[in-house]
Amino acid sequence: MNKLILKAAFNSLSFGNVSYNIARELYKKDINTSIFPISNNFDFSAFNKIDSDFKKWLESSTNSRLTSIKRDIPCLSIWHLNGSEESIGSRSFLYSFYELNNPTFTEKNIVDIHDKVIFSSNHAKKCFESVNCENVKSVPLGFDEDFHETNKTYLQGKLHFGLMGKWEKRKQTEKIIKIWAEKYGNNKDYQLTCCVTNPFFKEGEMNQIIGRCLEGKIYSNINFLGRLKTNSEVNEFLNAIDIDLSGLSGAEGWNLPAFNSTCLGKWSIVSNNTSHKDWANKDNSIILEPSGEETAEDGVFFNKGSTFNQGTINVFSKDQLLEKFEEAESKFGIKNEEGLKLKDEFSYEKTLNKIIKIIENA
Repeated sequence: MNKLILKAAFNSLSFGNVSYNIARELYKKDINTSIFPISNNFDFSAFNKIDSDFKKWLESSTNSRLTSIKRDIPCLSIWHLNGSEESIGSRSFLYSFYELNNPTFTEKNIVDIHDKVIFSSNHAKKCFESVNCENVKSVPLGFDEDFHETNKTYLQGKLHFGLMGKWEKRKQTEKIIKIWAEKYGNNKDYQLTCCVTNPFFKEGEMNQIIGRCLEGKIYSNINFLGRLKTNSEVNEFLNAIDIDLSGLSGAEGWNLPAFNSTCLGKWSIVSNNTSHKDWANKDNSIILEPSGEETAEDGVFFNKGSTFNQGTINVFSKDQLLEKFEEAESKFGIKNEEGLKLKDEFSYEKTLNKIIKIIENA
C-alpha cells in the first residue's frame, strides 16, 4: 500500500497518542498520506521530542489533503465508534477502542457500515462477533518509542505507588485511593502519586471530588498532580514510581499507563479483564482476578439506556487489593525483566503492519 487517507485526532489524550504513533510509522514507511484532523485536533504540544522532518510531513499531509484524495484510496479513521460513521471515499476502515461488553444496536450498526473495524483488543472483537458482526479484527497497540528508562533515583527508600488515568468509576479511581489511604496513609515509608485529573471536570469540581474521596483528611504521603503537558513529563512520572495501580481499572481498550510502566520495568497490579488479557500475565504483572461485575453506569460518562457504552465493569474486593499490595511490597527494588520484554513484543511498527495487511486483504 502506498496511499492512505488518515482521519485522526492529534492531542495529549490516549487517542492522540495512538494517532501520533501510527502517523509516525506511516511517515517512516514513506506512505503517501492525506491527513484529516478530527474536530480540528492538530495539537503536538505534548510531543515535545517530535522530529522536525516528521512534523513538516504531518503539516504537508494535512495542508494537501483536499488535492491528494481519490475515491478509491482507503480511509483509516482512528476514533470512537460514536462519530465514526462518516468516512472519506469508498473504502472505510476504523481503528477503535471498546471497553464494555454489551454492544448496542447502534454500535453494531455503525460497525457494519465499515469495510473493517479493527479493535485494540481481542475482548472487543469477541464482543462484536457475539452480535454477528463479521467484519471485526483486533490489532494490539505498541510501546511509544519516546518513552525510556531515565535511570534516575527519585524517592530513595520509599515504596512509590502511582495512579494515572482520568478519574472515572470505570477506572475505580476513588476505590483505589481510599483503600491505599486506609493502609498506608501518613506512613513515611510509602508514597502515592496520582495523576487523575479528568479534563471533563472543572478544577473546582476535581478538588471537591478528591476532598470527598479522602473524607476531608490531609495525607502527607498522597500527592495529586495536575495535567502533565508533555510526554517527557509522563515519562518522568512512569520512571519515578515503583508500583503502578492504573491496571486496576474495571474495563479498558488497552490501558496505556499500566502497559507503558510495565514496559519500563515497573510492576503493575493488573485486574485480569478486557484488554489487559492481551499483554498482562503472571510473569510480567501482579495479577488480580476480579471478584465480580457491576454496571458501568455513573451518570456522567456512562448512562443507562444510552445508545452507546452499555455493559458492566469488573470489580475487586478490599481484601483482594490489600493482598496485592502485600505482593507488590515483595517486588520493591526488583526490576520487572519480563515487563521489559513487552517493548519488543508490542511495537507501533507491528501495529501498522497488521493494519495495512487487513486493509490490503479487504
